[in-house]
Parts: sequence; structure tokens; C-alpha cells
Amino acid sequence: MLTLPVRQLAEADRAAVERLLAAYPIAAAQVAERVAIRGLGWRADGRLYGYGSRRHPEAVLWSGGQVSPVGADAAAVAAFAEMVSGQPRVCASLVGESEAVLGLWELLRPAWGPERTVRAHQPLLVVETPPAVAADPLVRQVRPDEVDLVFPASVAMYTEEVGVSPLGDDGGRGYRGRVAELVKAGRSYARIVDGTVVFKAELAVVTRHTAQVQGVWVDPSWRGRGFAIAGMAAVVRDALRRVAPTVSLYVNDFNTPARRVYQRLGFRQVGAFATVLF
Repeated sequence: MLTLPVRQLAEADRAAVERLLAAYPIAAAQVAERVAIRGLGWRADGRLYGYGSRRHPEAVLWSGGQVSPVGADAAAVAAFAEMVSGQPRVCASLVGESEAVLGLWELLRPAWGPERTVRAHQPLLVVETPPAVAADPLVRQVRPDEVDLVFPASVAMYTEEVGVSPLGDDGGRGYRGRVAELVKAGRSYARIVDGTVVFKAELAVVTRHTAQVQGVWVDPSWRGRGFAIAGMAAVVRDALRRVAPTVSLYVNDFNTPARRVYQRLGFRQVGAFATVLF
């Protein structure tokens, strides 16, 4: 009896899934965190599809608020695209290893397009040792009572980075909830001067392998004074000491100032991501 090369995975497949994700400790971090927190059962906030044999999937595809392939070669990408192309697009983005994401989007675009923007090459960076540069001593974890203070900075960062406001149809309740969640978990950092958020960053994803930094932002009126590098030095030092054995992130290839900051902090490239935004 023939079996389909792609099937939806369930909690019974969790051990096999975790073995596969562990083979991609940095690139698979976003999917690995979701699986670790919510599993693959009814509590999951998306579906995970596996490609390959039942006991040993060769690749997986997370499909939820974002779609992310892990370990997918051309054959797996084609199989995943065939599986999901008949479903309406509900995701806001495709994110993951560049070759797989771009290949997937080429096949899905006729059914899901058009995209708002494609960021085809985003270097995936990692660091394992504390930076040699001085850390900003005023960068600290944001307190729960400071959510309302940091929320406008988060909105500004998102709008600048993504090109649209995160406030959406719900007036920002969902996005504010995410900001508050990161603050409560001790994963939000900021330098606050007289009620102004000068610098901010979050550990948006945390696994046993890495803490992935997102949302790095400096208030425009404070830029050019070294707050980004000193602030990130503080974040990296704390994350390595308190959270995970590595710190990782991905950055747009055209963002030359940010890439220089990360190079000075000791980050090295271990791969490349691509992001398709809707």
C-alpha cells in the first residue's frame, strides 16, 4: 500500500520531530519553540506536516500564523506546496531557510499571491561567547509595569521593519499581548531615559539551543551614538548567562549598519533566511 509522502504530524510523532529539529538547532528555533511549548496535539497553534517515512521524517513544515519549512530539499518543498496550496492562506508570512522558502513561494504564489514584499537573503547569525565590546549598563529587563511604556516603541519598530502597523483590526490588543508576554517572561530589554525608550530588543524565541533576538530598535533621535552596539552587548551577555548557550538572529542583507554592529559583537553567519510578507 502506497503512503503519501506528506502527512500531518501528531503528538505521537513528537520524539521523531524533536530529533529532526535538533539537527537544525539555529534554523529550526522558531518551530522548535512552538513544539516544545504547545506540542502537536489540540493545543498547538498550527499544524506540522512531515515529509518522508512515518518513523523518520526528513523534513517538516510548520503552518500557522507563519509558514516555516525545516530541512526541506526540492522534493520536500514540492510535496509541501502540493499539500498546502489547496488551503486558503491564513499566514502573515513565510519564514525560514532561504532556498526552501523561495522554492516554496515559487510554487505557492499562483494560489496564495501576490506577496507584499520578499526579503530573499537574510543572513542567519549566531554567537556563543560574550562580546568584547562594552555593554550598556543601563540596558535591563523591562518590568511588567512598563508594558505601556515600551509598547509604543514596539509598534514603531514593527512598522519601520515590516512596513505596516501591527495594530490591525483589533486596535493592537493582540500585539500588545505579545509584548506583555515577552516582558512577563523576562525576555524584553530596554534602556529607558526619562520615560523614553532609547533602545529595545527581545528574545522572541528561546530553545535549549539558542535565544533568538528580534525587535532590535533605537529611537531615531538617539541613533548614531552607539546605543545599538552597547545595548546589544548587554542583551547578548545576559542571554548567554541566563537563558541559552547561543544567541542568534537574522538580519536583512541590505541593513549595512546593523550587520556591522553584529559583526563587532562577534556574530558569525551560519546560514541564510528568506521572508515573504503578506
